[in-house]
Amino acid sequence: MKLRTLTVLFGVVLVAGLLLAGAEDKYGVRVYDGAKYDAGASTFVAQMAGEASCYRTPDSVSKVDSFYSKLPGVTVVSTSAKGGMFKIGGVTVTVQSPWRDMKTQSINQDTLISIVKSKN
Repeated sequence: MKLRTLTVLFGVVLVAGLLLAGAEDKYGVRVYDGAKYDAGASTFVAQMAGEASCYRTPDSVSKVDSFYSKLPGVTVVSTSAKGGMFKIGGVTVTVQSPWRDMKTQSINQDTLISIVKSKN
């Protein structure tokens, strides 16, 4: 019985480790789970702000804001129904919806997450 319990416990620990290892970081900040990289938005933001990576998710602003507000070392600059801003070390995270694609000028209703590293 003890061997079976240890085997199950080992399996749970292994799966948890694999899930955490799969979490993506950008500039030392965790990327929102399930968000997809947007090359076009990243290029545009990088032209204005330096190193930047942008991600999109169908999840609500409030859900994404809640995720970033709970990260270790975060300073919550602002949150609202349409977005949020967070500072983690030398990195700024902005969350917004709706948002305008500056290349196509279309208004997107999903949530855009921009992770920008300060130029220091």
